[in-house]
Amino acid sequence: MTPVVRPLRPADVPAVAEVLAAAAPYQMITEEWLGWHLTGAPAAERFGVLVAGNADGVVGAALTGLLHESAEPGLGFVNLTVHPERRGGGAGSALLDAAQRRLTGLGAVAAYAKVADDPASTGFAQRRGYRRGRRAEFLVLDLAEAVLPASPALPAGVRLLAAAELPDPHPLYTADLDASRDEPGEVTMDEISYADWLAAYWERPDLDRELTTVAVRDGQVLAFGFAMTDRRDRYRSGMTGTRRGHRGRGLARAVKQRSLSRARAAGLRYAYTSNDAGNVAMLTLNRGLGYRAVAAEWRYLRDLSD
Repeated sequence: MTPVVRPLRPADVPAVAEVLAAAAPYQMITEEWLGWHLTGAPAAERFGVLVAGNADGVVGAALTGLLHESAEPGLGFVNLTVHPERRGGGAGSALLDAAQRRLTGLGAVAAYAKVADDPASTGFAQRRGYRRGRRAEFLVLDLAEAVLPASPALPAGVRLLAAAELPDPHPLYTADLDASRDEPGEVTMDEISYADWLAAYWERPDLDRELTTVAVRDGQVLAFGFAMTDRRDRYRSGMTGTRRGHRGRGLARAVKQRSLSRARAAGLRYAYTSNDAGNVAMLTLNRGLGYRAVAAEWRYLRDLSD
């Protein structure tokens, strides 16, 4: 029996979080984050979740919305997950059809999808008219066993602070936009307003402002590393970036090493991160810290006018 697809209900949140965790634990999507994102995401994102269910409960979900941070209009996303033990029963096809209809209704003309790097997942995407783009790698570091190098010397006048110590997060917003303008990826994501940035990043419940680290000089954030946790034993690096006029001075390494050291001291065990496969500098930095690859995914794109 083909699962029934419908919009997510509040009571579905735990089941959807369980499906996402079963398929990709390295993504560290928690029930708390999902529940918050449904109500706290910027309005321009038009975020919505579709679920596929049967008599046994939720078997799959599609996270959908608009890439509102891009200056290019009409871009949407559909990130589809079916529980690994429930695949092959039609849930993926039913979810994708419904998700594409939702995006078209929102005015999207193209849909981006994150697809796990395995033959079944990539084959499904290609059969549905999606074409392959860039590859991303997921890495993990066991903080209990890691030998973290000493923090590099900082340029004169630069201090490392926790984001919680910033009197005002606006300098971090400015640095994030500047660093994001040439981050490797399919879409340039640098058009977010300060209000939306606060809602999407600063207020997200899994952001740990004590572990999120910034390099500051004269009140200006020169480099930063966002840190998220599940409040138990897992840590995930968000964007790590350096303003374009201050690169090549070891600032990204410094903020990352300090954050990881403090995460270990706080009792966290597993540190996850991800990088575009073309971001050689960050991949080299992470591997030098002891991270090892655990998974990969591809970005796929489909023209919805087809």
